[in-house]
Amino acid sequence: MTSRERVFAMIAGKRTDRLPVMPITMMLAADQIGAKYRRYVTDHRVLVEAQMRTAERFDLDYVSSISDPAREAADLGAAVKFFENQPPAIDESRALLAEKKTLARLKVPDPLKGKRMSDRVKAAALFRKRLGGDKVIEGWVEGPCAMGADLRGMNTLMYDYFDDPGFVRDLFAFAVEMELAFAKAQVQAGADLVGVGDAASSLVGPRIYSEFVWPWQVRLVDGIHALGAAVRLHICGDTRRNLELMGRLGCEIADIDYPVPLADARAKMGARQVLLGNLDPVRALRDGTPESVKQALAECHRAAGRRYIVGAGCEVPRGTPAENLLAMRDYAREAV
Repeated sequence: MTSRERVFAMIAGKRTDRLPVMPITMMLAADQIGAKYRRYVTDHRVLVEAQMRTAERFDLDYVSSISDPAREAADLGAAVKFFENQPPAIDESRALLAEKKTLARLKVPDPLKGKRMSDRVKAAALFRKRLGGDKVIEGWVEGPCAMGADLRGMNTLMYDYFDDPGFVRDLFAFAVEMELAFAKAQVQAGADLVGVGDAASSLVGPRIYSEFVWPWQVRLVDGIHALGAAVRLHICGDTRRNLELMGRLGCEIADIDYPVPLADARAKMGARQVLLGNLDPVRALRDGTPESVKQALAECHRAAGRRYIVGAGCEVPRGTPAENLLAMRDYAREAV
């Protein structure tokens, strides 16, 4: 099986020759080619080379254009700080939507013209040119809650749920419109799968999630499916209160972060949901040994069941020993 065949067979509930391996690598990938992280997030050629080198070295089943959450916000005009060898950060002290009335003036940027969004689209095209159909090519967009927090500021958005729910709905509607345009450009360029990162939604409880966040996640997921791409949901943090609704989004793959027992995710999200994760990226993966990594993965696999993809709860940290990542590969080969 090719990597692409393996991943999509797992999604379809068919037998695979081994478990797919799809950990998130960003800073670690840049380090594989000795690139400063600022170059990784600003030059798609560096990102593509780093991802391909990482996928080859550790026998990963995909490559990804994920890099940071500030691409869309930057093209909208948000204040973004760049660092030489760390991820860029949105300056919430100068939030683009500090004044709510600014939302009415925002226009959805053209993903092919905005500097940072177009760079990610170019990554998808270059992946397709260099890889053909061997590995899964993953694009990436922000979810509505994460995008809202990027533009408004995290704490301010939390107040908005209570103080101005109509504004929150307008903000999330704008976010979903923009992210679907961004997803479409990436899919047309060559992405098979679109990751949706909505970490901020792990901070809200079931009432806020069901009333404000989940309906817009549904629109985003359904819209990506209409483009012909699969969806990988990635919500960092403790999502135990919202697992049932997350399972009803219809995402082909759901990443589960390490605070959430995989047994809980399986029980709440259903037998058909493909689960990915959920090693503690630091304590289990970076600070472990090859033997302890394989033991921890076996526990994850038992809890998740057959429909399982090997990975960590979130990004593989910079400095993770190569032998520990190779242990992930070895477990995937040996477990089937």
